[in-house]
Amino acid sequence: MKRILWTLFFTVALLALGTAVVAALNLRGEDALPAESQSLSQARTATPELVARGEYLARVGNCMACHTVQGGAPYAGGRGIDTPFGVIHTSNLTPDKATGIGNWSAAEFWRALHNGRSKDGRLLYPAFPYPNYTLVTREDSDAIFAYLQSLPAVAQANRPHALRFPYNTQAALAVWRAVFFAPGAPQAEPTQTAEYNRGAYLVNGLGHCTACHTPRNALGATSDAKAFTGGLIPVQNWYAPALNAAHEAGVKEWRTDDVVALLKTGVAPKGSVTGPMAEVVFRSTQYLSDADVQAMAVYLRALPQQAPVATAGAKPSAATLQRGAKVYEQHCAQCHGDQGEGKPGAFPALAGNRAVMLQDPTNLVRVVLQGGYLPATAGNPRPHGMPPFQQTLSDEDVAAVTTFVRNSWGNQAPGVGTIEVYRARERRGM
Repeated sequence: MKRILWTLFFTVALLALGTAVVAALNLRGEDALPAESQSLSQARTATPELVARGEYLARVGNCMACHTVQGGAPYAGGRGIDTPFGVIHTSNLTPDKATGIGNWSAAEFWRALHNGRSKDGRLLYPAFPYPNYTLVTREDSDAIFAYLQSLPAVAQANRPHALRFPYNTQAALAVWRAVFFAPGAPQAEPTQTAEYNRGAYLVNGLGHCTACHTPRNALGATSDAKAFTGGLIPVQNWYAPALNAAHEAGVKEWRTDDVVALLKTGVAPKGSVTGPMAEVVFRSTQYLSDADVQAMAVYLRALPQQAPVATAGAKPSAATLQRGAKVYEQHCAQCHGDQGEGKPGAFPALAGNRAVMLQDPTNLVRVVLQGGYLPATAGNPRPHGMPPFQQTLSDEDVAAVTTFVRNSWGNQAPGVGTIEVYRARERRGM
């Protein structure tokens, strides 16, 4: 009996200790909110200049993309974000007092960005990328808040999340945060230029580039040690290529002007954007100042490079290549050329195109199925697009033609199987 009681005692004590540790870790780096009167006295005057700066910074963070449903009022929330754990619905950021952030203070908004905690004290889910936004300065947070408070108030109730148990509990989220999140602050590299440090601040903070270009573990967390090494975007099923590898999307060997062009227009001499990155350029980076885009380019070019990984795959069969060549001749050569040379300014070359030869062929398969569309930007207002072939080509045809372009004109990459095409269709309900 004594043994049972002692076991029970130690179990309860360990649970209490664990709860206390988790609670303490969730409060690390979090200052107490000022009293309401003090908060009001410390509030910055929302000058037109501050509001304009906040609008610009909201563009940098691409906030409207998530907090606006298609055809809905800007920043009124309600968009469902699919995750491996269920659906998270974005919140209303307009200054409506009942359903938005009209009753929030600048300090509470800063706490949401910096600590991932809502006005009422609830822990926020990291689909709102506060693991990156924690690096945003208080001054920039106040500017964004001033801009959001200047918007028309929209009375639109926030939709509840649709997450599976136990991911829908604050207890599970608290454990996740205790393990994977700690508040941070921008740290300037003293040996680097001010331009480099500005680029690092934009890329790692508001730009939250690592949220996509870093692999995630089974619980949806990223690792600083693997930052920028590329990863499959959960549920969306697009591969965000490594930004620190020349064979994927690294730009160390690019001219800075070419990196700027890619971020501002979506096209550059050595590459173009499609998929989720096309939306980022369309909604965000094309609007950045020349100085800020230049700073981002400088930082991205300076990323330490990972060594290329040697990969080997079974050589595609002659029958597969022959079938792929026939499909290419019928549907692709008119735009991309008989030798995959493309047409400058119109259709990208496939010969030597590293996006075609990624180890993970997901993006290439998705483009063939869904089509490829560059963003319409001020520097490229009427881009050419590629039509979808999901209703025209069978899985076998798509596998064959993608295998063909990955192994022709000097290209060399593993072949694509029908199972990879099937998965691409299945995950998008095609």
